[in-house]
Amino acid sequence: MNSNFSKGLLLTSLGSFWWGFIGVIYFEYVSFIGHIELVVHRCLWTAIMLILTTTFLSKWNNFFKEIKYKKKLFALFISGFLIFVNWSIWIYAVATEKIIDASFGYFIMPIISVLLGYIFFKEKLNKKRIFSISLVFISIMILIIYNLKSLPWVGLIVAFSWAFYNLVRKKINIDTDIGLLIESLYILPFALITFYLISKNGYNDFNLDNLGLSIFLLLAGPMTVIPLFLYVRGVELIGLGPTGMIFYITPTLQFILGYFYYGEDFSLVKFGSFIIIWIAVIIYLNDLYEKN
Repeated sequence: MNSNFSKGLLLTSLGSFWWGFIGVIYFEYVSFIGHIELVVHRCLWTAIMLILTTTFLSKWNNFFKEIKYKKKLFALFISGFLIFVNWSIWIYAVATEKIIDASFGYFIMPIISVLLGYIFFKEKLNKKRIFSISLVFISIMILIIYNLKSLPWVGLIVAFSWAFYNLVRKKINIDTDIGLLIESLYILPFALITFYLISKNGYNDFNLDNLGLSIFLLLAGPMTVIPLFLYVRGVELIGLGPTGMIFYITPTLQFILGYFYYGEDFSLVKFGSFIIIWIAVIIYLNDLYEKN
């Protein structure tokens, strides 16, 4: 296994674990402030953290060099919009006890990424990989049929926004952190305007009267930037297909937390689909290991 592939596997795994475990616990803990304000803080402190890291690493020359390319700026505007949608829906899911619904979306996402990798980047599919993808497709269909009376729109939006975000970022040749900075700067004005309106109407929980909570909300920045950087860098190193399958760490942990820790509904049908998906993941990752 070459060093870049090993590094990509490690980074993607760490990012996926962070999202599935640390991120869920943090955002659920502060979700009492309301999902709108929480989304605002996530966008606001993510941008500020990236501004600080760009300054600390002396990378503003890279930033100004990249913003000269209009095609890149447009692509990053699209990816910034997609990641904003993903953040918003995911936080809504956490705040309204729909963690398992969101994890359903993240179960769907990797199969979309594998197909997008095949379509746009000609990433290879052999018999083992096609078989594992087929198993995932079967498990997804079981979940969709099971939820037919109530379309799992949270999961579908989470899945498609994140899969297409990864596609756009894979097509852009730009430093991971600089790309994230530009995306966050596109979102920042909307976050500031919303925060102003919330504060003006007295709905904000972020204030000097509750300094402890306010400081804790600052962590929304690193809680977003660190796993996103790890995962996007992994995508750049090993491609959409492999990272898409490794990403199953995230929804699996979300499922476990949602059911065992937060007491959300987890039926036998969902459990069966869960088992099928992990069999597919094991087959796919074993094939990746043998080929690299």
